[in-house]
Amino acid sequence: MQRKERCQPLEWDHLRGAVFVKESAIDRKTCQIATSFCVLYRGMGRCLRFIPPGGAMVEVTARTVQGRPLLTPSAEMNQIILGALARAQELYPLEINSFAFLSGHYHLGLWVEDAQQLSKFMCHFNSNLAREICRLRGWTDKVWSRRYSAIVVSDEPEAQRQRFAYIMSQSVKEGLVAAVKEWPGVHVVHHLLGDQPAEGLWFDRTQECSSRCRGESFERHRFATRLTVTLSPPPCSRPPQPEAQRKRVAEVVAEVEADAAVQRQAMDRRPLGADAILKQDPTKRPDHVKTAPAPLFHAASRRVRRELRDAYYAFVAAYREAAEKLRAGVRDVIFPRGSFPPALPFVENG
Repeated sequence: MQRKERCQPLEWDHLRGAVFVKESAIDRKTCQIATSFCVLYRGMGRCLRFIPPGGAMVEVTARTVQGRPLLTPSAEMNQIILGALARAQELYPLEINSFAFLSGHYHLGLWVEDAQQLSKFMCHFNSNLAREICRLRGWTDKVWSRRYSAIVVSDEPEAQRQRFAYIMSQSVKEGLVAAVKEWPGVHVVHHLLGDQPAEGLWFDRTQECSSRCRGESFERHRFATRLTVTLSPPPCSRPPQPEAQRKRVAEVVAEVEADAAVQRQAMDRRPLGADAILKQDPTKRPDHVKTAPAPLFHAASRRVRRELRDAYYAFVAAYREAAEKLRAGVRDVIFPRGSFPPALPFVENG
């Protein structure tokens, strides 16, 4: 029995975990919001993974459990992070144009071909980095609060520049340091504006385990390999002439530092400072963790944002229709390209 009168229209931004299905699938648990689509209340815990055909830039965010500063910078932690990032890129090649690792979360600016490429890369990176963090910190619980968030950025130059500037502003935006270069942790600015390579250590724990099983003793870095993250030109500096790239990146850094200084002055606050950051307890739970709802897409104009949403709604509708047929026993059901069908292989875009 349909009971539409008890449902109230809701906006997508307030239902990050909701899914859109065709109007023909409306029942007592659904709420109509458009002529051809409706939103399913609490139907899924996460959004379907969606990358537009042809690939897209994505902004990836992952947060530590309870906001604990398990990523607190140190010489060893910085080497581990860059090594794990370089190893994941070596196994699952994709473009990395920016990254920033704070104590309780990190951001990555990536360009991916499809959802499967992103999934494999992030699975390897997050799982291996988590194990190394547990080794280093003596931590026995899980490291990440939930699965990473990957938000598609439109192909508009202004939208990509804004997201690059946002990642570059990490550490000064939060009032931790006065200048981005003062951040003692892993940050892409050290490699784009300095001579420091994005180089870290990758530890082959499989070889260590085999050697340990044979009763051999070995030094800590015997099975460590030095790897380098390959950086792609940032969106704000294409075409990638080296001098023009450094100049435009420096302009972005100066802009975000000036904005952060204005905010600190308005709030009458001083930066925490690198020394205080290095002295914090990596396993202590913070008193407050700032949270905010994440958008479905990043775009510079309403028109492009609407186009991306419409494409996603159509993608979800096709996926839900195929899932219903599969549940009903239809074997030759076709899922939309670029999707992860339940208990079936990824559907390639080609």
